[in-house]
Amino acid sequence: MVNSRHILFLQSSSEQYGSGKIILQVLRLYRSEGLTPVVVLTGPGPLVEELKAEGFKVRIQNLGILRRKYVNPAGLLNRLSKNLKAYRFLDQLHSEFKFELVYSNTLAVIVGAYWAKRNRLPHIWHIHEILPGPAPLVKLLSKMIDSSTPSPIVVSQAVLDHWKPKLKLANPEVIHNGIEYDEFLKTYPNAKSELGLPVDKLIITMIGRINPGKGQLFFLEMATKICRTFPQCHFVLVGDPFPGYEHILDEIRMAIMGKGLEENVTDLGFRTDITKVLAATDIFVLPSILPDSFPTVILEAMASGKPIVATRSGGASEMVQDGETGFLIPVGDVAKGVLALSTLIENKDMLLEMGKAGRNRVLKKFSLEAFEEKIKTHLWQHLTRN
Repeated sequence: MVNSRHILFLQSSSEQYGSGKIILQVLRLYRSEGLTPVVVLTGPGPLVEELKAEGFKVRIQNLGILRRKYVNPAGLLNRLSKNLKAYRFLDQLHSEFKFELVYSNTLAVIVGAYWAKRNRLPHIWHIHEILPGPAPLVKLLSKMIDSSTPSPIVVSQAVLDHWKPKLKLANPEVIHNGIEYDEFLKTYPNAKSELGLPVDKLIITMIGRINPGKGQLFFLEMATKICRTFPQCHFVLVGDPFPGYEHILDEIRMAIMGKGLEENVTDLGFRTDITKVLAATDIFVLPSILPDSFPTVILEAMASGKPIVATRSGGASEMVQDGETGFLIPVGDVAKGVLALSTLIENKDMLLEMGKAGRNRVLKKFSLEAFEEKIKTHLWQHLTRN
């Protein structure tokens, strides 16, 4: 009887946003390679249930996730305490499973790097973040990457360009995200009515977790100007607040009321039926105001055949071909955003052609098959077959 080869996966969130969708693809691939993933998540959530439904071994343990808000004396003491408990938990788990490799998804999970090094296990860090600051946090993470991970995965050239100058030893490899696109290629003719959206309006949608970087308020500024000129347009927001950022949701609601947009904007909150939301969409907008490493939702929108209006922020510039599959606009530039949207609203043929071009691009350049092949090669460079 052959013993299972167990791999420890540490995931920063139990939500089904970008990093959660990507880790699911990695887990499936590792399992197809004859390995047995054991996934530790920091708390309950939709991803936990999906992993269990697919038969993955799942454990829940507070991993002391590192966020900007903890970069202060009290916060760091709190994180140290949580990480020490998580470290001991991993010791207990190792005695049960005898792990061969540790895989930390996102830089918010730091305990795995320390634990793997102390246990002389190979460590893979899948880096999704571009962190402008605070400087002490960036310096700490750079040192940790250097000391624990010879070849971390970065999700875009933008992420590589950010971290490479800060590293002395580690040599990051760019592996663009890839997901299953079949569901996004389908048609949902009644999507607008099923979502409660006006069927006679042109739908302009933003999907993203509510946090300081996603730009929901920027989106509403563009909506205010567009609705004055183009009453046939309706704007849609999708996404819930990241814990600790509930006040931004309050600001969004106040902005909708303050700008008199109650009849022009629908806030759908968190949704699991993103394929249907995108089917109801005519133009997709991602107005990030902080660097966005490689937003998976743009892949989904492109696969759905929608033209993209996105800020030149991080990985979006590698995904969207300006003037061909959509438009790239400067961060926070309402006038340029309104111009891009107006151009698409006034030219339906362009809108449709850009959507088709985007679908072709995502299926060729950002395919799940290409992603899996690169992840597979990276895996076996770190783990010798028995």
